[in-house]
Amino acid sequence: MAESLTQRVVGELTREIADGVVAAGERLPTEAALMQRFSVSRTVVREAVARLRAAGLVDSQQGRGTYVLTRPSGVRFEFGEAAARGVPELLELAEFRIGVECEAAALAARRRDDQDLVRLRKAVQEQRAAVDAPSRSIQADFDFHHGIARASRNRYYADLLSAIGPMMIILPKGRRKAGRPADPVGAEHDAILTAIDAGDPQAASAAMRTHLINSAHRLRRE
Repeated sequence: MAESLTQRVVGELTREIADGVVAAGERLPTEAALMQRFSVSRTVVREAVARLRAAGLVDSQQGRGTYVLTRPSGVRFEFGEAAARGVPELLELAEFRIGVECEAAALAARRRDDQDLVRLRKAVQEQRAAVDAPSRSIQADFDFHHGIARASRNRYYADLLSAIGPMMIILPKGRRKAGRPADPVGAEHDAILTAIDAGDPQAASAAMRTHLINSAHRLRRE
């Protein structure tokens, strides 16, 4: 019950800040005023203000009250099935992933543990075994990248990749052309895993960058 009351207060105050009812630089009503307005306890008001502060919307100043810092962004950052199905969108997504996953790989090289390495090796093996089964290959490929994000020990990387999902994977065609490696993706994953296993952040980041750039090149050729 207290949780739902807190959510209601947070929601109402967030909307008022977003609508400019309480502008940046202005002070929120006092605790007593908020308690009376929402018919809630002091504990609920304080928890609501703490959540607004954690979201970067307000700042509490000792003896002066709580002031609005900024309005919440109206821009939603979402991924959907229609967001990256064409080649131009997939190429943009590849560029975006370079900025995210290279650093995640570097952190994973510093912070991974034995269980992380087990999961990454399993994903590499499954992706290689499923090279001729697109749906399984895509899932195993995603599991590898998501496993690296998890190994970074920064939940934002893992959460972001979870939000994008397996749709982010660019599946190359014609992997078994004469004179070419049967699975270039597998070889690139091996290089990333080797660097993470060795605890080499720079090599892990470079290997991830090479992999994502090559993925984009393969997409352009198709």
